[in-house]
Amino acid sequence: MDIQVLWITLVVICFCIKAQVVTPQNLACDRNDRRALQHLMAVLRTPVPGWETNSSSSCCTWTGVQCNSSSSLGFEDGSDRGRVVKLELPSIRITGKLSESLGSLDQLKILNLSHNFLNGPVPSSLFNLSNLEAMDLSFNDFNGPVPDTFHLPSIQVLDMSQNYLSGSFPSGICNSSSSLRVLKLAANYFTGDLPSGLDDCVSLEHLGVETNYFTSMPEGVFQLRKLSQLILRHNKFSGPLSKGIGNLTNLVRLDICSNEFSGPIPDAFHNLKNLKFFVAHSNKFTGNIPPSLSNSPSLTLLNVRNNSLDGPIRLNCTAMVSLASLDLATNRFIGAIPDNLPSCQHLNNINIARNNFTGEIPESFKNFHSLSYFSLSNSSISNLSSALRILQQCKNLTTLVLSLNFRDEELLDDPTLYFEKLKILVIANCRLRGLVPQWLSASKQLQLLDLSWNHFVGTIPPWLGDFQGLFYLDLSNNSFTGEIPESLTRLPSLIDRQISLEEPSPDFPFFIKSSVSARRLQYNQVWSFPPTLDLSCNNLSGPIWPEFGNLRKLHVFVLRFNNLTGSIPSSLAGMSSLETLDLTHNKLSGTIPSSLVRLSFLSKFNVAYNQLHGMIPVGGQFPTFPNSSFEGNNLCGDHAASPCASSEGLPSNPPEYQQATDFINEMLIGMAAGMAFGFVFGASLFQATLRYPGPIKTLWSRLT
Repeated sequence: MDIQVLWITLVVICFCIKAQVVTPQNLACDRNDRRALQHLMAVLRTPVPGWETNSSSSCCTWTGVQCNSSSSLGFEDGSDRGRVVKLELPSIRITGKLSESLGSLDQLKILNLSHNFLNGPVPSSLFNLSNLEAMDLSFNDFNGPVPDTFHLPSIQVLDMSQNYLSGSFPSGICNSSSSLRVLKLAANYFTGDLPSGLDDCVSLEHLGVETNYFTSMPEGVFQLRKLSQLILRHNKFSGPLSKGIGNLTNLVRLDICSNEFSGPIPDAFHNLKNLKFFVAHSNKFTGNIPPSLSNSPSLTLLNVRNNSLDGPIRLNCTAMVSLASLDLATNRFIGAIPDNLPSCQHLNNINIARNNFTGEIPESFKNFHSLSYFSLSNSSISNLSSALRILQQCKNLTTLVLSLNFRDEELLDDPTLYFEKLKILVIANCRLRGLVPQWLSASKQLQLLDLSWNHFVGTIPPWLGDFQGLFYLDLSNNSFTGEIPESLTRLPSLIDRQISLEEPSPDFPFFIKSSVSARRLQYNQVWSFPPTLDLSCNNLSGPIWPEFGNLRKLHVFVLRFNNLTGSIPSSLAGMSSLETLDLTHNKLSGTIPSSLVRLSFLSKFNVAYNQLHGMIPVGGQFPTFPNSSFEGNNLCGDHAASPCASSEGLPSNPPEYQQATDFINEMLIGMAAGMAFGFVFGASLFQATLRYPGPIKTLWSRLT
């Protein structure tokens, strides 16, 4: 064997032997560490999978436990016991309280008990572990205050988010340590000021205190030069935003949304060369966008929705070379839509809805090749035909929301219009006139179409049933006539919903207007929209097709305020995902099919003001529906004004039950007839035997 190969082999063997010697499985667990873990196991309500109750077993082999040898940790007692350095038990559904005994794990470096059901106060002993580097107690049910005193000189990551902790957070978090990099306290019940001692956390990079009740922020926070993530959303901060924000030169994300900040946004962002995300929506800011933001070359997302900003929009797209998402909705901006937005070369998501713009869509938008999501609703824009001709040039456009504009205009059937990639089209509440245009049928990618609250006439186009991905169709509050197209019963996405929908942005809300007086329902993601067919408040006639029962993925089916006739098909019980069924104010007759009790997700059901009769079904979700769901008919039963007579009280049966009943009845009739024939034949034979015994005996012997 070559001498070099031999040496390498010997080195590898020695290394493996050494590794085997120090592997945690071969270490005898330190007695105090084992006792601490056994005490924890004793106070938990649920056992930890893989933990042994045998006191002689080595805790170093238990699930989630990692040990290092005492010698490797610097101990020179010669015992070389295994000392617990990691305790990681995330997402195993353990319940109960934590034991103070965990404070005895004095060599513990990593503690991760996140995503469980632990409750009670956090043991104070956990805040005196001198070697602890990371503690993650997030997503549990811990409650009460955090201990006032800290001695965590090695701590780098502390995550206590998503619990029920309350009171003020102690100010001495960094008194004994300058190594804390991540502090997460989100989604608790902390009150008062942010800890005044945060300015001692000179290594802090991530501060997340969202969804609490903090009211003020010490100026020391603006001295944390290494801070890259500052998340303050959903608190009670008020007053002006400090100009000290400009000192955080390493800041990448600033999220201060859903607070009560007021006054102008300070022009203090010139030195924030790494700032990518500025999220400040839902505050009380006034004035305009400061130049240090509107000229930022690093900014990729700018969201100041739902404030009181005013004046014309002034963005320097030449400088904003990274801007990809812009949300200026629900402010008081005036003037024309900025025609320089297409020069923001990476800008693909724009929401400028609910402002005071005037005029039309700029011609320059023909060159807006990066635009994917565009919402301009409620902005007093005119000339819909021009807008569509311009926007069809945006070849990457997938989402177009134009509601509450173009009042009393006509949606022309221009055969030259074509939106190849359009998935979401909302042109609602515009009082548009005319027919649904044929050019829409060429937009094969449509998944959500809302043309509600307009003045469309004619019949509903049958080609709407040809869209492979259409899962949300709202044509309510128009003047459509004729029958419901039977093609809508064959929408593939409502039979077997397997669609792929790229989200434009999680920060852009969508709204549904369900009635004149009701508040609009907000959905922050298109995925959140329930699969829907809403054809209500039109002049539709004819039947409800039994084939609608094939739409297993449909959640909302609304046909109220039409002139529909015929019976309610029992096959609607096949709509197994249905949550809302509203058939009020039609001319439906017959009974309510008892098969509908099988709709286990049905939470809203209304058939009021039709011509129905008979018994209201019993069982399923029906006991939960109010009496008003059945009024205006000739119904009887639990929800009606009168009880059912004995003949009316017999429940109608599903077809398969009725077939079985008919078969049994026919069989019983046949058996009875056979028995009667046998009785008559037997009696006749008996009498004949008495009168003619010889011939009858001879005949019987031949038959047998």
